[in-house]
Amino acid sequence: MVRLFQLFAVSAVVMGVSQTLAKERIFAPLRERLGGQETWLGYLVSCPYCISHYVAFALVPLTGTYAIDVVVGGWLGSALRWFLSSLLVTVIAAFFRVVFWFMDESQGLVRRRQKTEEEETATKRLMRKHVEQRVSQPEGSEPPPPAPH
Repeated sequence: MVRLFQLFAVSAVVMGVSQTLAKERIFAPLRERLGGQETWLGYLVSCPYCISHYVAFALVPLTGTYAIDVVVGGWLGSALRWFLSSLLVTVIAAFFRVVFWFMDESQGLVRRRQKTEEEETATKRLMRKHVEQRVSQPEGSEPPPPAPH
């Protein structure tokens, strides 16, 4: 159970670090300096999935999160264990990224809906005020000039 928790925790960290490096404004100068998405290296640091591989390759041995055991011994077995465990962490991090994307999109949808409702309410108030001004004006008098924005 502890190994499973560690696997998911390291995957969440990989997802967070790779998302921050690839998408957040704080690392935009680094991405631009490396050529943005126009160069191979720039694309590597602009793609959260791509960079998550390298983050996982570094974090798996640092945390000892070897979730996959191999039967081959020696240095080849160690390399395969590291490589396959890193790939597993990357795949789990990708699933986390999708879940968080859906959560973020749903929150964005709620914010956009609230903004639209507020704009509609403000427009209705303005229209009501305009109609009330016209109705309350005596016949034959000139309407006041529109208010400046």
